[in-house]
Amino acid sequence: MKTILGLLCSLLLFTSCSDDSLNDSDFEAGEIFTDSNIRVLQIDTLTARISTMKFDSIITSQGSRMLVGEYSDPVFGHVRSSSFIEMIPSSFTIDSDAVYDSILFVLRYDEYYYNDTLSQNTIHIKSLNEKLNPADDSDFYNNSIISYNEEDLGTVSFAPRPLGADSLNVRISDTLGLELFENLQDKNLTNYDEFINYFYGLSIQPDKNDNGTVLGFSLTSGMRLYYSIAGETESVQYYTDFTINTSSSPIPFFNQISATEPNEHLSSLIHNEISLYSEDANDQSFIQSGIGITTRIEFPYIKSVYDIQGQGTLLDATLRIKPKETTYNDALMLRDTLSVYIVDQNNDLTGETTMTAILNRDDQEFNNIFYEIPISSYLEELLVTDLEATDALILLPYDYNATVDRFILDIDPSSHGAQLEFIYAIYDEND
Repeated sequence: MKTILGLLCSLLLFTSCSDDSLNDSDFEAGEIFTDSNIRVLQIDTLTARISTMKFDSIITSQGSRMLVGEYSDPVFGHVRSSSFIEMIPSSFTIDSDAVYDSILFVLRYDEYYYNDTLSQNTIHIKSLNEKLNPADDSDFYNNSIISYNEEDLGTVSFAPRPLGADSLNVRISDTLGLELFENLQDKNLTNYDEFINYFYGLSIQPDKNDNGTVLGFSLTSGMRLYYSIAGETESVQYYTDFTINTSSSPIPFFNQISATEPNEHLSSLIHNEISLYSEDANDQSFIQSGIGITTRIEFPYIKSVYDIQGQGTLLDATLRIKPKETTYNDALMLRDTLSVYIVDQNNDLTGETTMTAILNRDDQEFNNIFYEIPISSYLEELLVTDLEATDALILLPYDYNATVDRFILDIDPSSHGAQLEFIYAIYDEND
């Protein structure tokens, strides 16, 4: 999709001198139109220019879940996500007669997963060596770094059941459990500041040899410390919960997400001002949430419609882009919708739009599925802008800072992988 190809060669004349043809449009004919000869044209040779870009980093401390796991992808590389969390106790008081029992970390599934759940996963829980203070005093990013102790506090190997189980329990070292218990019982830790100066938090890490799935865990997960108090006939068990702190500002939580050794096309995206155009990537474009890889869409030839003789107005415009066949399956899933954002000429995110890319599966049995984006309002703004447009649309999954979804889009002109349908009304005023 490199140039506009014969804009006027493929105009389809729907009707003339009739307002009946506008019944399926939101267009309302005014006096100029009703007193004119009207031609409604469908232009399918007006093209978009599509590329791939990658943000230098994305904020993940505002994500909706913990993401833990890793897998290898032939295109996007070795995808890995681990979580860093600050914990706070539900109570700073433990009865002086209490006796320590045990401590668990309860990871609650939130039903999100990506890639193969048939492979075994292993999770390691480690203590942090420093406080969760972001470098910019504002947010943590997918590439933020916090040091942690290599020694495990707890580990578990398991078959993931994100849709069939509520939670996953990991036994935590009694050394840590007893230390927390005694410090609370002896009133050495009596408030938030004292606690986080003593216990910085935890990192939830996948095993370095895993090749399974990335799992979503709820931020309601946390540690539970059990203790008992002797009664008249038997001991009674109690517990203190340690919850993930998501209320402080800045939020002391983030997912560290990386994708190493991707294919040669994606390896070229070393900073966010680079745009990898589809013609330089085997007529493909790419999206990967969590990492910040996104498809960028420009409309550099939109004002060529003014070359058509007569005055006109845009009635409707739709962009359709196909996911590339064989690049998705039940493990590497397509999402039903993608969100649409705007970036400027430097590929800096400037805002979110009300547009949504919706996956049309009507002809799925014939492998003819595509994302459909209604873009008439956006293009209308470009048409009335005096200067040449310097911004562009980008596509990302909803919740892109708390997922690792990936997509490969087909931009091959020969297979009509990306098509812009542009419906334009032209009128000539009567003398």
